Amino acid sequence: MFWWLYYANPPTKPDNFNVYSKPLLIWLQGGPGASSAGFGNFGEIGPLDVNLQRRNHTWVNDYNILFIDSPVNVGFSFIDGNVTLPRDNRAIAYDLMRCMEGFLKAYTQFQTVPTYIIAESYGGKMATHFALLWDKVQNPTDGSEKLKSNLKGIALGDPWISPLESILSYAPFLLNTGMINYNGYERIKEVASLTKYAIDSGNWSNAIEQFKNTWITIINCTNNIDLYNLLKKKTPLRKSHLVFSSLAQTTQQNARFDQQLNSLMNGSVRRTLGLLRPFKVCSYDIKHSLREDFLKPVTNIVERILNETNLKVFIYNGQLDVVIPTSSTLTWIEKLHWNGAENWKKSERKAIIIDNYIEGYVQGSTKLKMFWINRAGQMVPEDNYQATRVMLHMLTNA
Repeated sequence: MFWWLYYANPPTKPDNFNVYSKPLLIWLQGGPGASSAGFGNFGEIGPLDVNLQRRNHTWVNDYNILFIDSPVNVGFSFIDGNVTLPRDNRAIAYDLMRCMEGFLKAYTQFQTVPTYIIAESYGGKMATHFALLWDKVQNPTDGSEKLKSNLKGIALGDPWISPLESILSYAPFLLNTGMINYNGYERIKEVASLTKYAIDSGNWSNAIEQFKNTWITIINCTNNIDLYNLLKKKTPLRKSHLVFSSLAQTTQQNARFDQQLNSLMNGSVRRTLGLLRPFKVCSYDIKHSLREDFLKPVTNIVERILNETNLKVFIYNGQLDVVIPTSSTLTWIEKLHWNGAENWKKSERKAIIIDNYIEGYVQGSTKLKMFWINRAGQMVPEDNYQATRVMLHMLTNA
């Protein structure tokens, strides 16, 4: 598994600065099949953008950042021989745990550093299994050897935790934001209901096909809306392009960025690191291997984290994300069965005010918080870095 570590590098360092006094944040990208070392690093939170220009709001200003290309066969991570690709998130979590065991053995200074898993979209689904497994290894109850580490919590950004909730929210969300009319609402609602039927029947292959059709219907009804940020400018579809042939086409960021990232990672980055294997901008093998698991919910894993561990769980959502609308995230959070559920529902929702402007809202307790992030799509750290910084400060300081 390929990982990329940045040590904390604040713009103004005190004389006694020590990088190990700063938390370690582990970033997991979504997709599935997108690279953390590529997209997260150069697209969202690393010190340089894809044009190798300095990013003023990089997370490296405040934290140590570890990008892991996960699952295997994503980005620079790879497998040899006839090893089977992971088919579910339990297998992904096992690989990630092996990776972290090796990392912490090599970099022993991080064994006591407060550590948090930060994940985006499908990465949030991976992070739930990973965090639960890590906590069990960190705090074993079966007499097994304890892993020396300091995992403290997770933050799930626009997470693909309850896919059906998101799919059923598409039609009302797009109608209420003025992106479709009632005709479009009925068309999207109808195909989304077919996805629900397939999921309820346990026919996961058919569910994937109906899910593709749901996205295709949205693209056609909106004339090519940006699914990751509904306010981003997009060129309209030409009539000859009114049918997408592949879900994979819609799950990548814009083609120009993909091309730039491919040139960078397979060019100067690969040469500098002396890597023989090519970088994969998007791993379609992983998408295929996870087909049966893609639409399965992991709300039960979130419940286990809340009930069985002392980990903090933060969930944040960009208000302009179409793939995982904020309303769908709130829906599954409200349905969670855990010992603090009633207190969470009664907790006050407060505005996040920065420089006298409302950048979002937050609700919850120390154990579970939800953040509504204004003026942001799915790539929240890039769209609203100020609100993200407040969220990270709450996560790492409470």
